[in-house]
Amino acid sequence: MLEAGSLRWGRLIHRNRYLVFGLFALLVLGSGFYGRDLNDHLSQEGWFDESSESVAASQLADSTFGRDTDSDLIVVYTAPQGKTVDDEPVRTAVSADLNRLRGQYPDKILKIDSYWDGSLMGQFSTPDRTHAFASIGLRGDGGTDTVDNYMAVKDEFGAGAPGSGPGGTTVQLAGMQPVVEGINTGMQHDIERAELIALPIVAILLYFVFGGVIGALLPVLIGGMTILGTQGIMRMLTDHIQVNVFASAVVTLVSLGLAIDYGLFAVTRFREELAAGRTVEEATARTVATAGRTVLFSAAIIAVSLGALFIYPNGVLRSVPLGGISSVLLAAVLSVTALPAVLSIVGRRIDLLGWHRFASISTAEQIDAGFFSRLAVFAMRKPWLVIVPIVLMLLALILPFRHIEFGGLSERYLAQDNAARVAQTDFDRLFPHFRTEPLKLVVVGANAQQLGDIRYEANQVTGPQMTGPFDPAAPSKDGVTVLASGLSDKRDADSVIAALREIPEPPGVRVMVAGVPALERDSIQGLLDGLPLLGLILVLAAIALMYAAFRSIVLAIKAVAMSALSLGATLGILTWIFVEGHGAGLFDFTPGPLMFAVLVLIVTVLFGLSTDYEVFLQSRMSEARAAGAPPQEAIRYGIAHTGGVITSAAAILIVVTGAFGFSDLVLMKYIAYGMIAALVLDATVIRMLLTPAVLKLVWR
Repeated sequence: MLEAGSLRWGRLIHRNRYLVFGLFALLVLGSGFYGRDLNDHLSQEGWFDESSESVAASQLADSTFGRDTDSDLIVVYTAPQGKTVDDEPVRTAVSADLNRLRGQYPDKILKIDSYWDGSLMGQFSTPDRTHAFASIGLRGDGGTDTVDNYMAVKDEFGAGAPGSGPGGTTVQLAGMQPVVEGINTGMQHDIERAELIALPIVAILLYFVFGGVIGALLPVLIGGMTILGTQGIMRMLTDHIQVNVFASAVVTLVSLGLAIDYGLFAVTRFREELAAGRTVEEATARTVATAGRTVLFSAAIIAVSLGALFIYPNGVLRSVPLGGISSVLLAAVLSVTALPAVLSIVGRRIDLLGWHRFASISTAEQIDAGFFSRLAVFAMRKPWLVIVPIVLMLLALILPFRHIEFGGLSERYLAQDNAARVAQTDFDRLFPHFRTEPLKLVVVGANAQQLGDIRYEANQVTGPQMTGPFDPAAPSKDGVTVLASGLSDKRDADSVIAALREIPEPPGVRVMVAGVPALERDSIQGLLDGLPLLGLILVLAAIALMYAAFRSIVLAIKAVAMSALSLGATLGILTWIFVEGHGAGLFDFTPGPLMFAVLVLIVTVLFGLSTDYEVFLQSRMSEARAAGAPPQEAIRYGIAHTGGVITSAAAILIVVTGAFGFSDLVLMKYIAYGMIAALVLDATVIRMLLTPAVLKLVWR
């Protein structure tokens, strides 16, 4: 039985339903209006470990020599058929065009070095002189400003159609900024796709769940309000921290899916209370006291899970929890305020405009005789026969995870036909001795003899793994020298960086490894080193919150164990698909290392989501136990009364994440398909079969 105190909040909302909904609607609309220019304030920075040696070395080199802009934009020119880049019409046209850009965009372009400068003859072209390139340094600090400057000039080169460049050349744009812009644009398109495509599909799906237009639209309403409110929250955060566009995409995915799920749970409970013969006021009060309480615990668990990311110094991983926690808590607050207010306003018209075949609400007797009830009884009848094969299956799915590989930002995360990816691939093939992401040695305090010895040692330990010897990138300044060379194969980065860090340092001399490959490897190592602490925080927080919710340490430990199994199996599936390449043709991606920041995001988000479903399941079991039901009956009751709604919730989240599954970006496919795999496992074998079987053995 529910106590009078727990019903008070719902009754208060019912009596002030128009005021409550109007107030929250105005707040959300205001937040959405404030956040309308969010995309203009998102950053492309924050990927690297700010506490690492490579970041310190890069900052020292940049402060001494200025930012290395050589790889900002690489313009590759291909001569017309039968001609070379030395032919007078080609030479004159390209040189004139580059001079025009220098004069027209002095506030965007810092410098231009090209094959046609004379001093670089033979270095910036292929041996047959059919291809040559220009290196264009852009103004800015290498982050958002630099990308904006690239966007301002990218259409001035005539890139695209064959022969559309100066002198009839074919122009391709490679380098860091085209790749970053491609990823940035792809993520913004993903967010738009999720908001514009997923919401209508979810509304249609909910129509078949509830059998009525009104009931179907209410969870979508909460999802839409959460999106608007989150835009304002994220926009406000951009005034204080760097919010990466990747973080924005993840926050949209998680908050939208959870908001709709919370709406689904609340609307389902409201309809059940009405079907039990209660008044609209009582149905609202009981919905808030039961489903609302569960939603708040669910949001708390996910917020704490996301908060665990604060242990990392990477800007991306720090902006995700700030935005994610805000949006998830907003979804929960709307679900216990604005949504109950709307339910009270709608009242018994909740099934209006419905299809009676689907709109009817099952009675308690029908639910207890239904499919999910029979499934729970089956699982508890011979629990070991259920547990052993399911656990063996999940362990088998975990096995591929031992082959996991990690990488950094790369053009390979773009679609195979993306212009920036094609250009970068062609550049690396045509000019194998150049790399847009060189490895660097930052040497501090060395004299000429010591510097020569360090160069010799560096070239000895790296050898053929580099595109050439380590050479000074610029004359020494203030006792600092930067030596640079390119990696022939980025997969050798770990061994090369480790060897370079073993070079003996003469007395009073500091040798540090920098450059994008080192920044990426240090970030990967930092993330891996933090995984044990991340896991410990997630486990302890989940156990504490589950115990606070249900006052059972057995249920809490069981929930964490189920979540860990689900997470491990999902990571194994992701490795099997995206790293080992099974289904690469079907899902349209290039197999390769997992983006390093994605791993901890997947661990955190999926652990929170799987524990989320456990909260809804155990809340119904606890209700039955509080009413005097023995453990086995409480288990059956919980499965029977949540099986349908958890399945529907999982299907809705699959639709939302599926919108991101159509992304052109492999790193977003990782997250989307990872969530889909976890949801399928969670909502089927783990919650409906493994959970009742395990609880039959341990819950007394």
